Formats: sequence, structure tokens, C-alpha cells
Amino acid sequence: MPYPTDRERDRPWVMRTYAGHSSAAKSNELYRRNLAKGQTGLSVAFDLPTQTGYDPDHELAKGEVGKVGVPVTHLGDMRTLFDQIPLAGANTSMTINATAMWLLSLYVSVAQEQAEAEGTDWHEVVAKLAGTTQNDIIKEYLSRGTYVFPPGPSLRLITDMVAWTVTNVPNWNPINICSYHLQEVGATPVQEVAYAMCTAIAVLDAVRDSGQVPAEKFGEVVQRISFFVNAGVRFVEEMCKMRAFTELWDEITRDRYGITDAKQRRFRYGVQVNSLGLTEAQPENNVQRIVLEMLAVSLSRKARARAIQLPAWNEALGLPRPWDQQWALRMQQVLAFETDLLEYEDIFDGSPVIEAKVNEIITGAREEIDRVQAMGGAVPAVESGYMKTQMVGSLAERRRLIEAGEQIIVGVNKFDTTEPSPLQAEGAKAIETVDPAFEQEAVEAVKRWRAARDNDKVTESLRVLRDAAKTEANLMDATLACARAGVTTGEWSAALREVFGEYRAPTGVSGASASGEAGAELATVRERVKATGEELGERLRMLVGKPGLDGHSNGAEQIAVRARDTGFEVVYQGIRLTPDQIVAAAVQEGVHVVGLSILSGSHLEAVPAVVDGLRAAGAGDIPVVVGGIIPPDDAEILAARGVARVFTPKDYEMTQIMDEIVNVIREANKLG
Repeated sequence: MPYPTDRERDRPWVMRTYAGHSSAAKSNELYRRNLAKGQTGLSVAFDLPTQTGYDPDHELAKGEVGKVGVPVTHLGDMRTLFDQIPLAGANTSMTINATAMWLLSLYVSVAQEQAEAEGTDWHEVVAKLAGTTQNDIIKEYLSRGTYVFPPGPSLRLITDMVAWTVTNVPNWNPINICSYHLQEVGATPVQEVAYAMCTAIAVLDAVRDSGQVPAEKFGEVVQRISFFVNAGVRFVEEMCKMRAFTELWDEITRDRYGITDAKQRRFRYGVQVNSLGLTEAQPENNVQRIVLEMLAVSLSRKARARAIQLPAWNEALGLPRPWDQQWALRMQQVLAFETDLLEYEDIFDGSPVIEAKVNEIITGAREEIDRVQAMGGAVPAVESGYMKTQMVGSLAERRRLIEAGEQIIVGVNKFDTTEPSPLQAEGAKAIETVDPAFEQEAVEAVKRWRAARDNDKVTESLRVLRDAAKTEANLMDATLACARAGVTTGEWSAALREVFGEYRAPTGVSGASASGEAGAELATVRERVKATGEELGERLRMLVGKPGLDGHSNGAEQIAVRARDTGFEVVYQGIRLTPDQIVAAAVQEGVHVVGLSILSGSHLEAVPAVVDGLRAAGAGDIPVVVGGIIPPDDAEILAARGVARVFTPKDYEMTQIMDEIVNVIREANKLG
């Protein structure tokens, strides 16, 4: 997005809607419909199997296909996804991290095919490709959990992509340093700025030290680094955070990397406003929250986002419908085209209040950056669990403030009387649902794809990829060859898993505590936990499980922290477990209750599998409780399948949840 001179009216930002579900064909229809409504960029949501490197027929993919995004399993799916959308003129953001190299290779391959079909030089078309692969693996270890490989090899994949795109796709942003999810899992503004900068430093150092980019071209590397940030409802503080980001990035790129061109040092970022703050209770309040959060990243011209995507009012309930997404797009269009926002220079210059807040954030961020660098940088700070523990602790403190009523959430912990909402009058039809048939269709489709391709070519391309991964060669060319040969997402990832291994990130739970928790209620529940354990003759044990591929673990981590603080012995093994693994752990540890956390929409598949597995293992007396984004109709289905309790985002008081779990244990053990 070109920057205007100070005397010109600012250009509107790229307007996107984060979208994709069910299948490549259904998502393509949605994209073309959104573009026709005036959306100026695409933001592709991929499903969890695609993000974590599994094909639809893998055991861990069961129940997850097409739920939180579109499944892209091979080149044919990518062709379908962008059918009738000329990539040479598109601006595409892809929320993809561990498998970013693979998805970019599929995207580039489709662009080449489009060029060849039109009889144009595909090199020229690829050189024009504009957009972003998120590709920030550091924050995956800290928040979303869609990592695959250990930090070292993951950073190598990012380095190879950056070096390759600077030469071959010069308008592409090969990485989006993504602080968005850091705020979602508890990061304060200082932590969000500091940890994003530490990630950027790790990436730039790795690219510089790889020797793949000549020193004279390093400014082009810096220029292609973009950021993706979060904007919360405290919009003055959030706006100051963005000004702090801008100043710190200019300072780091100038002083650490010697970039003299001011244009190459510009802080270029896109934003999704805060989905964490959207509420299930009185969801109509989310409309004004979204608008206020949008102001945080648009009011200050010097720190204005160059791309914005807004959630829909009902995303705390489930997938938004096309009409809901249209409403979110129209919010952006009204701000950009009806108001006078873009007509002025920066309206905050010279404000002592703003300057003081910006300096406060910068000072705190510098201190935290220095602390992480003293540990050896972002990767060691991930491997040690330091950054994860800091954010789990920050989120525990945020939850304490909400539960104590010190931080007000309108419609949740204050002003909670309400009228029936006409927006929800349709009940289950008020959100988009994914037909389970799409998963079976995807399973059958990938089998047909494998049967129809040249498997000798597939085998050879995967051999070349594995061999290259054992060296220091750039892996983009080998990956592109795999894409064109018809390799699948799961096969590409499996080949690299063989070489790089897999990884389980620290959970951050052991070092965090809900310190300062209001004493009386916590003490009461702690006494109930102790007394119930004494009646049973042993300390109460709770297994907190994350079945399937949903890596959003902050809820599970907070439950684990609160359970431990109320006196439970907690078994928490992290994310990405099969139902069989959860059942085995529950039986082996002799737990008194299993708590499952699912946010991806796969609850109707994953939860009954755990319940049935416990019964098959002779442990059907262990009660199961579930927390997540679960519509009322689905909650009834789960109860009928044997789930003892279902908790949703409206159940925000975690100590009360612990109290109810004690009730569940007492009922299961027939204690009065």
C-alpha cells in the first residue's frame, strides 16, 4: 500500500474479511461474493489440519476438516480456491505458519498456471504477487499452538522463505510478525510490543547470518517484514501502543541493522481487532466494541494500519454468516469513505498525554527486549518457557480483575439485565454451520487425488525434499517441485517431520498462579476440594485435555492454573491429543474428572469419542466436563451422550466453575 505525502488525503487501507470454511469450492464462492461487495483484499482462513500439516484422512483431523477455515490438501484445492480470481491483481493474506512454505508454493504454482493459461510470462506474474504469509512460528509456541517442528528448523523454513521471496516475489511479505495472538493469551501492551520485536530480531538475525541475502540487499528484507497486531477496546492505550511499535521498529532497524533508507524502516502492519473481547452474553454489544477497536488503529496517521480485517458481531457464538461479514466490511467502508478521518495529518502530534503513554510503553518494552536478548533471544525464551509463563500469568491477572469486578465487561459482570435479542431470534441459524458431509467428501477427494497422480514423481520429489532438509540448502525450490508433482499437505509435512522431528512447547502452567485472587470464594472452594478428597481417601485429581488440533490453549491453561490453586492435582499434557491418548492418561493417573477444552467446533466428534473411550476402558464412572464455544443445541446433544457439564464463554467466573466441578465429582461418587 503506497504512502501518500503529508499534504494528500490518506488512501484507505486494504479491507479484508478473515474467511474460509467447508471446502475450497465453497470458500471460493464466498471470496468472490465479498470482493463484489467492495472488499479490497482476501484473508484466507485455513482449517486446522492444513495449518498443522495433516491430510483430511489422518486420525487427528477427525472432526476438524473445514471447521475453522478451508482445507487445502494439494495443488488442485488451491486451484479451486482461487478459481476466477486473477492472482496477479490480488492482495492475499494467508494465516498460515508451520506450513507457510508449502501454502506459498501452492499459491505461486497456481499463479504460474494462470499466467500460462493466458499466454503471459509467469515470471512477470509471480513478481507482481502481493500479500502476506503470516509465518510467525514463535507466537505459535506461545498462543495458537499450530506449530509442527522444533524452533530451530522452523526458523530455518522462515529464513529460506524470506530469502527466496526477496529475489523471486519482491512484493510479497514472507512473514507477518504476529502479536495479535499474544494479546489473546494475556500479553500486556508492553509484552505484545516486546515479544513481537524479539521475534522480528530473531528472524532478521537468522536471515542475515544465513548468508543467503547480500548485505547490500538487506534493506529489502527489512522492507518486506510486516506485522499483524491486535487492537483492544482500550483504544487510546492501543493507539499509543501502535505509535510505540512504529518508533521502536524505526530505532531497531536503524541502530541494529544499519538501514539508512527511512522508507525501508517503515512499520507496516495489518490488524484484526480483538476477538478475545467479544462476548457470548449480549453479543450485540460486540458491534460497538469492534468499531471502537478499529479506531485504535486508524486514528493516528503516523501509526495507521495499512490493512484491517474485522470480526463479526457473533463470532463468540460460532462461524459468522455472509451477512454478518458484510456488516463488518461496511463498518470499515463507512469510516474510510463517509467520515473525514483520512483528511488530516496526525491529530495526536504534540499531545503530552499521548507522548507520556507512548514513552511508558517504549521504556517497558525496551527493558523486556533486553531481558529476552540476555537469555539468547526469542527461541531460547520459548524453549525455557519464560515468555509463555509471563503471558499465562498476565491472563490469570486479567481474569482475576474481571471476576472481582475491577475490570468491567458490559453485559457480563455488570449491566447484565437484557431484553431478548432479535439478532438471535433465528436460534441455531444465527451462525454459519459446517455440514459434516464436507469432511467425508474431503477424505474421499484426497484418496482420488492420490490415485490419479504420478506417484513415482511424488516419491522422487519427497526424496529430494528430505535430502535437501538434511543440508543447508534453501528448501523453497524442493517444495515447489513437490507442489507441482501433486504431493499433499500431510506428505510434505511428514517428510520434514522425519528430518526435523516434532515438538511439544512448554505450557507455562507450572510457573503461573492466580495470585491476588479474592480470598473468600477461593478459600471456600479449596476447602470443598480438600473435604471431598478426604471423603474419597485421596487428593482430587483433574485431567485437562485438548483433543484434536485446536491449539488455542489459554482457556485450558487458565482452568489448569485455577484448578491447581483450588487444591486439585492437575494433569495437563498440552495440546493436540487423540481421544485414545486422553483416555489412557485418565486411566493411568486415576483422575476423578476429565475436563476437555475445544474451541474449533469439533466438540460433537471429539468429546463423545473420549466418553466412549472411558467406558470401553472400564472407566465410565469418570465424569467428563467440556468448555468451549458450544451452541445450546450442541450442549444438549453432549449431555445426552454422557457429558456431565458444558461450560461456555458466559461462564467466566473460574472459581465458580471449580465449585461446579466439585459438585460433578460428588455426584459421580454418590457423595451427599
